[in-house]
Amino acid sequence: MSGSPARSPANPGAATEPIAGAVASHRSPPDWPLGFRAGGIACGIKKGGSADLALVVGDGDITAAAVFTKNLVVAAPVERSRACLASTNGKVRALLINSGCANAATGPEGRQRAQRSAECVARALGCAPDAVLSNSTGVIGVQLPVERIEAHAPELVKSLKPGTCEAFARAIMTTDTRPKWSSRVLRFSIGGVERSCVVTGVAKGAGMIHPQMATMIAVLTTDAAVSAPALDRMLRVAVERSFHRISVDGDTSTNDSVFALASGRAGPVPEDELTEAFLSVAQDLAQMVVRDGEGFERGIEVQVRGARSGEDALTVARTVAMSLLVRTAVTGGDPNWGRILAAAGRSGVAFDPARIELSVGGLPLFGGGSPSPTDRAALRDAFMQDTVRICLDLFEGSCSDTFWSCGLTSRYVELNADYTT
Repeated sequence: MSGSPARSPANPGAATEPIAGAVASHRSPPDWPLGFRAGGIACGIKKGGSADLALVVGDGDITAAAVFTKNLVVAAPVERSRACLASTNGKVRALLINSGCANAATGPEGRQRAQRSAECVARALGCAPDAVLSNSTGVIGVQLPVERIEAHAPELVKSLKPGTCEAFARAIMTTDTRPKWSSRVLRFSIGGVERSCVVTGVAKGAGMIHPQMATMIAVLTTDAAVSAPALDRMLRVAVERSFHRISVDGDTSTNDSVFALASGRAGPVPEDELTEAFLSVAQDLAQMVVRDGEGFERGIEVQVRGARSGEDALTVARTVAMSLLVRTAVTGGDPNWGRILAAAGRSGVAFDPARIELSVGGLPLFGGGSPSPTDRAALRDAFMQDTVRICLDLFEGSCSDTFWSCGLTSRYVELNADYTT
């Protein structure tokens, strides 16, 4: 499930180039854009001494936007960050994330602890508490051991440095098996002057992934100068076409958040080009989350074409990708493609079964209302690929969409059957 390549920008004088996007996480991590410093340390929230406290800071005030979970059971730090963005009009200084404890379903005390965690970092940075956004990830229903964060806040601030995003990316991991990062450099011309800016993103997530803005958190940063309303627009476009197109298990977390931060060091950038760079990085990260899904063995990509509307295309693609029968067939490498048709047929989207065409891995399986004469061995091989690519053409219109998920494995059940024990 490779990441999407950089798109052709609307401005013919602009171009996006991959820095470390769409690559395996063992590759060298990219740097933060200009104007950012970050760090990650262990403060004792996780067992075993793993890094569990991350902070990214602007050299000065930075512009911020965020998209948060739609789950009604929302974590205390999410509530707090939402309020901070409103009170500061999107001008903040830092983002603090802890792993190992979600601080969700923790009541008034949880809200107090979320506030205290931001306050201690604000004191160490010399800024107002509302200028420190925050989030948490880990077990739900456990009070955040904020005393450990308070004790290590000075150390965390001392760890801040420009350059590589690796320490931050590792400190926000929970059941992730590897850190996730991606970056693009955007080159463009304004008034005949060649300019460039960088977009770098990191993410965590492996289970409870079905974002509706799992436990999923992503941070997109840029050195472009952009207003808070424009940054919010760009973020929402990127999220809708990336994190809202993936699922591992159908569960939307209490802590789902995607943050966008802009330092302004590179000056103004054409909004459409910057939006494309954000989208490209976000799609890389979203697909990395799926590929690191708990118990992951095989990915699923469902592309639906020929729908009457974009909503219809997405509904069919999501229904097929989330079907337990389809996902278990993919896990077993079983070419039981009738499950795909059955899932599409129950999606609630109207189409004529006699007109649709289905293919997997480029092999035709169904068309004109009848099965296609496909070699059984080749079909079996298509269902054994690292990513099983399903294409369904409805022949009802001109709209299309794609959704990504993964097989459902026994390892996923094992991991989540004893998560807290």
